[in-house]
Amino acid sequence: MGNTAIIVDNLWKGYQLGNKSGNLREVLSNPFSSNKKKEETFWALEDVSFEIKQGEAVGIIGKNGAGKSTLLKILSRITVPTKGSFEMNGRVASLLEVGTGFHPELTGRENIYLNGTILGMNRAEVKSRFDEIVDFSGVEKFIDTPVKRYSSGMYVRLAFAVAAHLEPEILIVDEVLAVGDAEFQKKCLGKMKDASANEGRTVVFVSHNMGTINQLCEKSILLNSGKVGLIGSSEMVTQAYNYIGSAEVFKGKEDSVDEIFIKKIETFNSKNESTFTFSHSENINLRLTIGINNFESFQNIGLAFLTREKNRVFTVNKSLQDFYQEGDEELTVDFIIQGGLIAPMDYSFLVALNTRSGQMTYEVQEDVCPIKVYDDGTDFAFAEGYNYGSIIYEDKWNLIDRK
Repeated sequence: MGNTAIIVDNLWKGYQLGNKSGNLREVLSNPFSSNKKKEETFWALEDVSFEIKQGEAVGIIGKNGAGKSTLLKILSRITVPTKGSFEMNGRVASLLEVGTGFHPELTGRENIYLNGTILGMNRAEVKSRFDEIVDFSGVEKFIDTPVKRYSSGMYVRLAFAVAAHLEPEILIVDEVLAVGDAEFQKKCLGKMKDASANEGRTVVFVSHNMGTINQLCEKSILLNSGKVGLIGSSEMVTQAYNYIGSAEVFKGKEDSVDEIFIKKIETFNSKNESTFTFSHSENINLRLTIGINNFESFQNIGLAFLTREKNRVFTVNKSLQDFYQEGDEELTVDFIIQGGLIAPMDYSFLVALNTRSGQMTYEVQEDVCPIKVYDDGTDFAFAEGYNYGSIIYEDKWNLIDRK
């Protein structure tokens, strides 16, 4: 693995939904009935791959249910992946949720030594760090009290102090620090920064606080519905985090007396996933569903791409005749904007059904399907000191053969 601390390769984690069979009462009351239900697999993680180098502090971010905690539990060997693999280079200390890592019946002192043993340290090594751990945690008064009597704040203080001071090569910390007060959170953040920057230890940190992620981590990984959405600088990834969500679908008429009419307008990425947020480098698919009662060869789709100020970036027209086949009552077509063309900002669409001559308009829908295009680090997406327009035009040059 060289200087790589963590390698995650094509990692999947699935959970079975639905009952395998009924309970005992149901079976006894009707022994001939079948209570078996078709099981569904919920994929908490899908095809997750990344690498983290030794000494890096990396943030894992995403909305609730994105798969962050599942990923950390796999890396901490609390649960196993359904398929795929991962490698950890060094001792791992994890602080995932209040109540994990300590034996509730043991005192704080006993749990410190127990955790040291789990990490492969002998008693003398733990003893040499004992006072520092207790001082950092601030629970000296209760160190010989069973931890089951600790408040959640006291528990987390001691748990973090143990995890950070017993010198694991990899420190994994979930949102659990939010239980502590602001002063202790600041203290923990400083300790993690020091562990990464000065001690060469790897830190994997989950938080919903984007300011904290940017302060601690130079690099971050964005999870979206169990998949890796983006890997890059924390500034770039936290910006993208704010754009996660489902597309705003324009729902038109299900039926109409008009010759042609708009039934639905929505946006998809190249993976055919409904979304309103796109990186600068990926394609934008605008999907139009059009109802047809009376087709004429001169009927046309007009489309305008708008800035947030409703200025037109460009306008295109397309004949319905290019798609229509005899007998069609509905057409669904995608208009594709190529990646790398549109500068990062907010946009929307204007869609019109009209005649090619422009003399007749059947329907116009303006400012539909708002989308966000964000900077994913692609060259010239946005460069400091330069004011690009909405479209970034890539010049094409040809050298003419000399005579």
